[in-house]
Amino acid sequence: MKIAVICANGKAGQLIVKEAVNRGLDVTAVVKGENKSAAQNAIVKDLFDLTAADLAGFDAVVDAFGAWTPETLDQHFTSLKHICDVLSGTDTRLLVVGGAGSLYVNAEHTACVSDGADFLAIFKPLATAMAKALGELRERNDVKWTYISPAGDFQADGERTGKYILAGEELTLNAKGESIISYADYAIAMVDEIEKGGHIGQRISVVRE
Repeated sequence: MKIAVICANGKAGQLIVKEAVNRGLDVTAVVKGENKSAAQNAIVKDLFDLTAADLAGFDAVVDAFGAWTPETLDQHFTSLKHICDVLSGTDTRLLVVGGAGSLYVNAEHTACVSDGADFLAIFKPLATAMAKALGELRERNDVKWTYISPAGDFQADGERTGKYILAGEELTLNAKGESIISYADYAIAMVDEIEKGGHIGQRISVVRE
């Protein structure tokens, strides 16, 4: 299986690449500068400069883009739109590293994690930008996308337990009442979805078992 990981130098991107390489997948890193991931192949190019020719022939493309500063938050939806436009009409799957703020907290799907009174105000602009990106992605029927939200506590340096719960659109707690997952366990879930998942046109979520 041949996959490309966009923003492979990021913390999530590097772990996704490592997990895929360790399973014997043919991985190409898409990076702006020097490739710091475990991938042997690399496309050195800005995300916004990617073309259909660059991503042709891949079975799956992972979008691990992240932006945190106020002036770059809108790139969450502009970058995703660009990737979708590049992959439009192809059989290549697009898997997006998503956010937890847009997960629903009620059965009616009218309230999200980011709507809660205890949701830190500092993270609301990011959650809003990522929710907008997801909303626009839901309108695309020309791309075989899957959006994967992590648990609420997404730990960059957390333990790799190798166990996770695959859930849906609603915030899910594990047996300990936690909404937590490490980047390493998230990477396992991502590559599992690449290899055998069938959640085309869906948002799913993962939490540590």
